[in-house]
Amino acid sequence: MFRKTFEGNEVVFVIRDVIEVRIPRKVYEKYSRRYSDEEIITYCEHKNIYNHITKRRMYYITKESGIPLIGHTAFGLIDRGTNLIQVRPCSGCNLNCIFCSVDEGISKTRVTDYMIDPDYILEEFEKLAEFKRRHCKGVKIEAHIDGQGEPFIYPYMVDLIKRLKDIADIVSVQTNGTLLDEKKISELEGYLDRINLSINSLDGKKAKLLAGRADYDIDHVKSIAKEIADSEIDLLIAPVWVPKYNDGDIMEILEFGKRIGAGRIWKPFGVQKYIKYRFGRHPKGAKIISFRDFYSRLREIDRNLILSPRDFGIVKCRSLPKRFKIGERVKLRLEMHGRIKGEMIGIARDRVIQVTATNKKIGEVVNVRITRNQHNIYVATPV
Repeated sequence: MFRKTFEGNEVVFVIRDVIEVRIPRKVYEKYSRRYSDEEIITYCEHKNIYNHITKRRMYYITKESGIPLIGHTAFGLIDRGTNLIQVRPCSGCNLNCIFCSVDEGISKTRVTDYMIDPDYILEEFEKLAEFKRRHCKGVKIEAHIDGQGEPFIYPYMVDLIKRLKDIADIVSVQTNGTLLDEKKISELEGYLDRINLSINSLDGKKAKLLAGRADYDIDHVKSIAKEIADSEIDLLIAPVWVPKYNDGDIMEILEFGKRIGAGRIWKPFGVQKYIKYRFGRHPKGAKIISFRDFYSRLREIDRNLILSPRDFGIVKCRSLPKRFKIGERVKLRLEMHGRIKGEMIGIARDRVIQVTATNKKIGEVVNVRITRNQHNIYVATPV
């Protein structure tokens, strides 16, 4: 499933509308005498891979690459010490939300995207799920597909969800809904248990502003919400409350969700607080309120808007042992570019480590000091 174009001195293949492979034209012409396009895409070493949506360079991570799937927030698996395992098969987004905490979409700070081969992430998920079941008898394991961006740009999402359901007891996903349609929802019934759907305003003009896209279609997303509510998949509507931008929209969104029947199994709403992050987007004039004020406002509307892990069956469950201690010095080889400028990713002890504030290149061996190890997510600085 790809299309091919010739652009100047390059041959460009776009696979499943997301993976963009660029090969020098002279190299392609040489190989095309003996090999099919599929073979050239797979085995040609003289190629560059990009995310076709974000236009950023992209790493396609397979088991053979030797890149572990634990240690980073942008891709792989995250174990936060509960029965819920976060599954992040890719980074990148088709929207440019003005409040995005990770500056996704058309970005000023993000320079790299990642995508994981479905066989690899499923194999590693099964290992982690088995670990959880050994140490937490009787708990239900939830695979929650989320990420730094929109998970449904992942071209193998339907296959991933179906196969995760063979391993996990519950499969849920977060999405902005723009890439869903009636056919896909129908195909996912019986495999996907819950969709957390982002809706930040029902007003067309304001919804476009918040999404950062003039072509954002709130009517489509509303119709998708209704399709989900009418299906076997449970619906949770998750608006981000951005003070001074959509204060008057939250009640309308809640009323809409109640009207279409959101939350038959779990809570119907998950109102999120806008938080100003260092590398995120900061809407002009957006008011920053404390968590205390935020929860106070939610209580005034409806006490049921205050969520807790038990509302979703999330319980504490033994985490994977940490491989590094804070302050520990480690020697590692840099294997990939990081998400933002000045960052690289290295490997040690079957974990990936984000190395900040470095000008070193891929292949170089560096000495670093671990500065973060929470939830087996590792950050280090050069020493």
